[in-house]
Amino acid sequence: MKTELEFYMQFFLWLPLASYILSLIPGKHHEKTISWGTFTSVLLHLTFAIVFLIVWGIDGFQNLSHREWVLYQTDGYMFYIDFFFDKTTATFLIMGSFLTSLVTVYSRYYLHRESGYKRFFNTLLLFFFGYNLVIFSGNLETLFTGWEVLGISSFLLIAFYRDRYLPVKNALKVFSIYRLGDIGIILAMWLSHHMFHENTAFIDWSSEHLQHLLHEHESTAVILSVFLVVAAAAKSAQLPFSSWLPRAMEGPTPSSAIFYGSLSVHMGAFILIRTYDIWSHLLSIKILIIILGVATCFVATGIARVQTSVKSQIAYSSVAQIGIIFCEIALGWNTLALIHIAGNAFLRSYQLLTSPSVVTYLMKDMFYNFNPKKKNIEGKVSKKLEYTFYVLGTREFTINMFLYSYLWNPMKWIGRKIPLKSKSLLVITTMLFIAGTILLIGTDLSESTRHIISMILGMIGLVSVFAAFTERENTLRSWLLVCSNHFWVALAVTFNEHYSWEHNIIYLSGVVVAMGIGYLLLNGIKKKEGKLDLNNFYGLGYDYSKRAFAFLLCALAVSGFPITPTFIGEDLIFSHIHEDQIGLSLIVSISLIIDGLALVRIYARTFMGPHYKKNHEVADRAS
Repeated sequence: MKTELEFYMQFFLWLPLASYILSLIPGKHHEKTISWGTFTSVLLHLTFAIVFLIVWGIDGFQNLSHREWVLYQTDGYMFYIDFFFDKTTATFLIMGSFLTSLVTVYSRYYLHRESGYKRFFNTLLLFFFGYNLVIFSGNLETLFTGWEVLGISSFLLIAFYRDRYLPVKNALKVFSIYRLGDIGIILAMWLSHHMFHENTAFIDWSSEHLQHLLHEHESTAVILSVFLVVAAAAKSAQLPFSSWLPRAMEGPTPSSAIFYGSLSVHMGAFILIRTYDIWSHLLSIKILIIILGVATCFVATGIARVQTSVKSQIAYSSVAQIGIIFCEIALGWNTLALIHIAGNAFLRSYQLLTSPSVVTYLMKDMFYNFNPKKKNIEGKVSKKLEYTFYVLGTREFTINMFLYSYLWNPMKWIGRKIPLKSKSLLVITTMLFIAGTILLIGTDLSESTRHIISMILGMIGLVSVFAAFTERENTLRSWLLVCSNHFWVALAVTFNEHYSWEHNIIYLSGVVVAMGIGYLLLNGIKKKEGKLDLNNFYGLGYDYSKRAFAFLLCALAVSGFPITPTFIGEDLIFSHIHEDQIGLSLIVSISLIIDGLALVRIYARTFMGPHYKKNHEVADRAS
């Protein structure tokens, strides 16, 4: 029975994926076909989940693990897709299937005659596939695959009203925070490879052998755990990343309910529960998570109470509850945390779906049944202290300002100081790359020299991607600088140690093809439009919808999205960065993260936002 259940786990992945592919076929005016197809697939998923859980319970609630297939394998390295099922997966499975089916029914009527009706249901199914891939993941590689799908579907749903300025702008902000979380997952994968000397599955982390390694290398385990906490905090909007959640509410109410009220926002808590065996013996990490949770709960509660938007108020209330959930997980109360997650998810979904009606009822009640505020304990608090917290709440405790001052502005300042604007400097960097390749092939260098050169080459790649991120005048130059970063990374890691060129071919295969196609697409648009820069949003998705979709695929391929071998290649090159080379690993991971931000920025400013010619209907900038 256990073997059969392990085999049937893959159904929960294939059904949403097949439904997503089929949903692309109907035309955008076939609303009934699109909505009924989506609802049927999600309802079938829910039905199978209930039957699966009943059979799983009869079989004794045993943990299930199933290795589906090995994508790439060499000596000492294996990239494989692994599925895992336990009580945590069971909770998230029922919660996700039920809420998605509920939101699907709601959206059929809420979005009726909306121009992006089909696009919404397409993206919803893509999200549902990524969500199931995360909760059923049996190792970090599979989890990261689903994590990437969640990230891009979040961006597309927040920017659903893509002809408006604010939704697209806020979608970029949210995606940038998600990419910070990616750093944590990537570095956690890298350290786990070196600590365990193999790609391990979650089911093995509680084994005596791996627990011995975790206790033996406690300092490495602490660093690994910190990376995981950063990823969890970014995904669940904990401090200092809390400001992205209300900005994610720019999307339609159904997407707000299912993404940021119930499912996606709890993925950080899911990661902490799933990786509990790694950090459960580390008191410092437990204290860190508790401090993070308590501080977030306090700050988010204060902000929620002064919000003028009901959706923002619900968002910050959810963040405060997740802060408490973080504390419960740190204290080892995982079962209580799962109950709390389910309760919070159902409550926030209900509140968000009914928020438009509730606002109307409250407005009427305020006018016709006014009751003066009753005295409570708050009346005894000093007015000076009360007003101080009020001002801090309205300013969101300057969280957004903190991120801009200490993260984004320094990055932009560095990018503006890099003189990679002229053609001559681009030629020089190309010549340096050729010289480095010749040096690698024709010279036998010592190990220390190789490590130094690899750091220098990695820094050149990081400089290139900083320049691409801040480029304003030339879209094509920004695109080429972003793509060139991958070549510098490949050369840097090749210098780091002797390994087969086959790994570089796997890594760069998707980049080279996508780079060429993307350049041709942008160049063709530039010739037709006469100009193409990154100073404004052009909204060219109106006029070039097919090219916009093709360029999005190219951008995803270059960023390492799991549609090309580059995704495996990124994990593969990190396996060749040594455990003591944390500097090189940080340089490479940061360059790949900013690489993704620059690519999405190019796509958003070229194809999204208000149409620059004004020959299409244009929303007000503040709408």
